[in-house]
Amino acid sequence: MDFTARYQSPLGGIVLASDGEALTGLWFERQKYFAATLSANTSENPDLPIFRQTLLWLDRYFGGGIPDFTPNLRVQSSDFRKHVWQLLLEIPYGHTVTYGEIARAIARENGLERMSAQAVGNAVGHNPIALIIPCHRVLGSDGSLTSYAAGTDKKAFLLDLEKTTLTKVVQHKLP
Repeated sequence: MDFTARYQSPLGGIVLASDGEALTGLWFERQKYFAATLSANTSENPDLPIFRQTLLWLDRYFGGGIPDFTPNLRVQSSDFRKHVWQLLLEIPYGHTVTYGEIARAIARENGLERMSAQAVGNAVGHNPIALIIPCHRVLGSDGSLTSYAAGTDKKAFLLDLEKTTLTKVVQHKLP
């Protein structure tokens, strides 16, 4: 069984999902792939400890602060997508990387000559825990916003909130 809760952000409604112990989803309402990982058997239960912790994280984030903790996360997907999402968690607040940089990091880690930036983009786009797994910090090779499942207007807002604007893109080199 999955549990859900709602949060009202400056960008509109957000739906949280949990298996009862960890956060398994966080989506802006009506975003692409909305609730894609939820089972048919869901119940609203905003009083779960993981939801209270996530709401605190969201309050700090949207209040302009840098959350100093990450709620317990659990994602179900392929090993490749989970690896990409783990790399996203390494991008610091206020920094960005490109899809190509993530692809090159994965290629290096696996002893490959190259990795497809498009495959990385697909994994980034299917991220089930927006904001906390910061897919909004990934840009096109030319620094453009490219796509964002919740809309590029939201991506621009989030980068601005983090003081990372298109005129001052800060790149973070992945290991």
